[in-house]
Amino acid sequence: MPTSRDDRLRGFVQHATRHGTATSGHRNQNYVLELDESVARLLGREPGTSVMVRIRRAEALPVVIRTWHNEDEILGAVKDVLPHVPQCLAKGPDFAVHSYVDGVPLSSICADGKPLDTLLMRALAGLLARMTRVRRSSLPSLPPHWPSNDTDSQAFLRTLAHLADEQIRRPNWSVFGGLFAALGIPEDALVRLADRVPALTRRPYSLLHADLHRDNVIVTYGESLPLLCVDWELATYGDPLHDLATHLVRMHYPDHQWSEVIDAWEEAMRRVRPAAVNGLAKDLQHYLDFERAQSVFPDVMRAARSLEQAYSQKNLDEATAEVDRALRAAARPLGLRSVPGPKEIERVLFRWLASRGVRGAQVAGWQPDRRLALPDDFGEREVLEALSVEGAAPASRVFKGTAHLNTVVRVPGVCHPVVVRRRLPDVTWREPHFLSEHAVLRSIEQAGVAVNAPKALALGETYPNDHFAIHTYMGPEDIDRPPNHPVHGLLPHEADGLVDQLCALTRVDYREIDPAAGEPGFHRWLTGQLVRLVAELPRKTQQLARQLGLPDAGRLDQILSRQQVGHRRPSLLHGDLNPWNLVRRDGGLSIIDWEMALIGDPLYDLVRHMHLTPTRPEIRDRMFRRWERTLPPEYTRGWQKDWQVYRRLEVVRSAYIDLDRIVTGASLDAPNVRRAVASYAVTLAVANGVLGLPVRATANPYPARTLV
Repeated sequence: MPTSRDDRLRGFVQHATRHGTATSGHRNQNYVLELDESVARLLGREPGTSVMVRIRRAEALPVVIRTWHNEDEILGAVKDVLPHVPQCLAKGPDFAVHSYVDGVPLSSICADGKPLDTLLMRALAGLLARMTRVRRSSLPSLPPHWPSNDTDSQAFLRTLAHLADEQIRRPNWSVFGGLFAALGIPEDALVRLADRVPALTRRPYSLLHADLHRDNVIVTYGESLPLLCVDWELATYGDPLHDLATHLVRMHYPDHQWSEVIDAWEEAMRRVRPAAVNGLAKDLQHYLDFERAQSVFPDVMRAARSLEQAYSQKNLDEATAEVDRALRAAARPLGLRSVPGPKEIERVLFRWLASRGVRGAQVAGWQPDRRLALPDDFGEREVLEALSVEGAAPASRVFKGTAHLNTVVRVPGVCHPVVVRRRLPDVTWREPHFLSEHAVLRSIEQAGVAVNAPKALALGETYPNDHFAIHTYMGPEDIDRPPNHPVHGLLPHEADGLVDQLCALTRVDYREIDPAAGEPGFHRWLTGQLVRLVAELPRKTQQLARQLGLPDAGRLDQILSRQQVGHRRPSLLHGDLNPWNLVRRDGGLSIIDWEMALIGDPLYDLVRHMHLTPTRPEIRDRMFRRWERTLPPEYTRGWQKDWQVYRRLEVVRSAYIDLDRIVTGASLDAPNVRRAVASYAVTLAVANGVLGLPVRATANPYPARTLV
């Protein structure tokens, strides 16, 4: 019984995988071999003719933007303008047979990073320019969401950003979302990038290759045709400036050759379509930004997947370097306010691998910190289980703060979710920390007071110097829902509940945490800590502070020493009651993140909360009245005249701390910090008024804001 055409093609493809010369790409496995007589007749070619068999890699990640799904239609449209590009001779569901181009990839004779010969570079510019001659009518139909105006460059770039989110980020988010969240890349990064695309100069749309790098450029053996481009799967139709940008980035030209490439492209394009170069100098950067922004997603995913397939410390080092490069390139275009360093990237990658059971990367054990004994219901097995699943948490359960990476997980056999807290490496602590968080939480638990704080379950270390703590999770019961924080201020019943919890803290025996605490002079001590902080600020921050009219440490000490407060009985304080450390749950508030806890005047905790959280006057008065009514007089006496002293101190503290964050970029991805620096103009003006200093005519917040 004679075999069908499809059967013979399938047999030929199987033969190619066994006997053809193989080359591998990100999306396809390619095999070159000669046609036998039967298949040659089938394809209308001479026997012995070489062809390229392209087989889709089943394991390939969806990490590219596709306008069209049939490469053969694109090749057919291009052949009249670029007659030497490969042609599709046959195709099946997961393979295609292309005519073979006799030559070698440019990458094999001129590797990434090396300058390209001027003649070759100009030839490539000419190829990009000739593509504009392909008529739209010969191309496949465009998707319905495509811009209707064939010159709207802004709409095209916005479309690209949305497509990158739809075709690259979303399909991979369930697997890699937690990894990206731990690296500080938010879920809506590409959507926000699309929203920020400015008005661009109009340029006529044309066919774009959109993936012209050294592997896709073939140097032929003929003298009349030195170069041609292959692999048209990602071709699209739009602003030709996009093709130049992708070519510049993916070719990895050395920096000194960029201007030469741009000039060559402009010269070639002026000969073919002069309107395509309109606005080149102004708009090219926006397309370069997009290319670097979207590339962070495939680059990170490929690095992680490569480790999953072959893990070793050498491979981990290489993947860490690749992720570091991609993050730094994408940071400004994506609006990332801070980028993790190599040490943090390495740990994030290791935990992601460990959660997937990669050989050699398992969490085989952990080193307990003996300062915190494990509770009876959460032993070593439960700790190891939590650490093993930590890296697999989806993005909705990963929260990155100013100093910690928090990951919410469920542990088999444990009825409540827990949060694994990792101290971020290379974090600069400006404000001092005096007590150990685990000791504070254990003291609250043992005191049995009505404070909705997490329970400290475990403390230890995994991986070299990667410290962790495990707490009970205080967020919603549905751990895939984000925590709800009172970012716009407290409701009346929440204000009452918070006051009651602060009052309950006075019943915790703070001497068990710090036997030497509680001496008189808390305000003076607090002032001294602020003066010391200012004295230790980086030189650049101090210089800008002086420019903005803020005093140096010595002068600040003189001014603040004039302020005095009365003595009140000390108690345990949270120390940082900003809205993101308060979680709405079951109609009340839970208090998290006790790292800045200290022993001191209970009035200070209440006033600092009002400084950090939007508080309407009626809520402020309500809280003060309830606080005074609930506590014995030794905790509240004289508060009416003293609370403003603490308020002024906190305004001054914010003026220095927020300025330093603007200058250094530290913690700018944390929401409380973003809000603080966004209102720095007001903070500076109020601080100068509090200090009794005139606002200089040249002192304004704009020099500081430009440093964000």
